[in-house]
Amino acid sequence: MTDVTEKAGRTRFVPGQPDMWAFVLFETLVFTAYFGFYLFYRARSPELFLHSQAHLDLRIGVLNTLVLLLSSWSVARCVQSSRVGAHRAALRDVVVTAAFAGVFLLFKVLEWARLVRMGNGLDSNDFFTYYFFLTGIHFVHLLIGFVALGVIGYRLRGARRGSGESQVLIETSATYWHTVDFLWVLIFALLYVVR
Repeated sequence: MTDVTEKAGRTRFVPGQPDMWAFVLFETLVFTAYFGFYLFYRARSPELFLHSQAHLDLRIGVLNTLVLLLSSWSVARCVQSSRVGAHRAALRDVVVTAAFAGVFLLFKVLEWARLVRMGNGLDSNDFFTYYFFLTGIHFVHLLIGFVALGVIGYRLRGARRGSGESQVLIETSATYWHTVDFLWVLIFALLYVVR
């Protein structure tokens, strides 16, 4: 692993490991394809999609979006605190991030349960197929994000927490977290807002 600064004293412009940025690009392309299919089917059945969207609770979507944006803020604070050696504050911010993520997951499960009780399942129609698929894939990515938060917490508590390798891993994990949050903002816009 390279240090946060290059040996010649130059500052790195991109945080984390380059492999994570390749993964971010790949995930963005995959989700772009999903969104393209969603928009294609939406254009074929606009009335069905509008009627189905009316079953979603916009307030839950907005709340979940705010919660994830706050989690991005707290993980960014964690990275900044870690950079200056404030490991206790960074660890606190990891816990705050995980708490925000837990709130998101709880509200998403409650929303899914409400929709299923109303008779809207994965196979109800094209809209709900895409809704449950996109939110389900995002849910899995968020669960993987808990692993990334665990890596951050482990590095911050570990004996090598001040090392350049630890900082790179913390920034790599934070990059993944921001990607998951960014993808939710796009999912929220497509499923809840765009009419």
